[in-house]
Amino acid sequence: PLAFLLAGLIAGATGLSYALLVRVFPRAGGEAVFVNRGIGSAAACLVGIGVVVTGIVSSAVIALAFAGYAGSIVPIPEPLLAVAIIVLLAAVAWWGVRESVIFAAAVTLLEVGTLAVIVVAGAPLLGDAGRIAAAFVPSGGLAAWAPILSGAIVAFFAFIGFEDIENMAEETIDPVRTAPRAILLTLGITVLIYVLLATVATLAPDRDAITGSSAPLAVLFEALTGRDGAAITVIAAVAMVNGILVQIIMAARVLYGMSNEKLLPAFFGRLDPRRRTPVRATALVAAAILTLALSFPLLSLATVTSVVTLLVFAMVNLSLFRLASTSPEAGLQRWRWWGLAAALLCAGMVAWQISQSLTL
Repeated sequence: PLAFLLAGLIAGATGLSYALLVRVFPRAGGEAVFVNRGIGSAAACLVGIGVVVTGIVSSAVIALAFAGYAGSIVPIPEPLLAVAIIVLLAAVAWWGVRESVIFAAAVTLLEVGTLAVIVVAGAPLLGDAGRIAAAFVPSGGLAAWAPILSGAIVAFFAFIGFEDIENMAEETIDPVRTAPRAILLTLGITVLIYVLLATVATLAPDRDAITGSSAPLAVLFEALTGRDGAAITVIAAVAMVNGILVQIIMAARVLYGMSNEKLLPAFFGRLDPRRRTPVRATALVAAAILTLALSFPLLSLATVTSVVTLLVFAMVNLSLFRLASTSPEAGLQRWRWWGLAAALLCAGMVAWQISQSLTL
């Protein structure tokens, strides 16, 4: 749980920067637009590509996880399940933003409700103050923080997604008010749920069975309640479908937004004449997700996603620092040092992960 809490604090620090910047630049392209205005077009192009890469890689991660859950329900090879869900969701993303968002919202409510049920089922475990303290206070001195920091890099993956909100800001009625609130509310709820869930999982009986399962939420539910976890498996698989869809839409919209900003060729800005969705960008994103899902293991992809996202976050925070320093008309002056501190925090986590990789 401490790794999730640390990852949530890092995400929260950057989430405030996003909320501040989206009030000034509420348009598709999100991070690329922020960095283009704050640092310059070369950095913006790199950041935009980084955002697309994280969307693609994280979709591959979720597709593999979906295949693991779905494979425990239906006797179909996991690679085939991964391919099928990616192709299906690319078609949904092409069909239209409104339909995709309605589907994503419905599944999100189902997902949050399911996680809340598991947390409530494990509530009796949260009454043991001694075990909770042991879960949050590492023993063994500074050496005990090494696995926690490494775990925070992987746990950070759970919080990726709030930054997609600003890429859809143009689709809302009042983006200047709606998008910042949505970012902060999403982060707050996510941190609370995941920290509670991680605490319950840490205190639950038969932890080895939970961590070794391809459907850990279902096994956790069974360990807490003694009931069959098949329904949890189905809901978890559906929730992963939602995650893939959101990332496909986001990555395609970033390519589209970068094309509008003249950071990428006009090829990526082509909209389907009937559906008004970025059809070429969506097809390219789906093809890249398929390639990664069939080529690399889940944990490696999750780590890469977290590291690239932290680098993007560092650049966004630096953009807040620069804009607050050089563009008083943006009204961001009092948040200048927040941007710098958040950038250093993200960069520090990346440096840690690189140092750990070099010592392996």
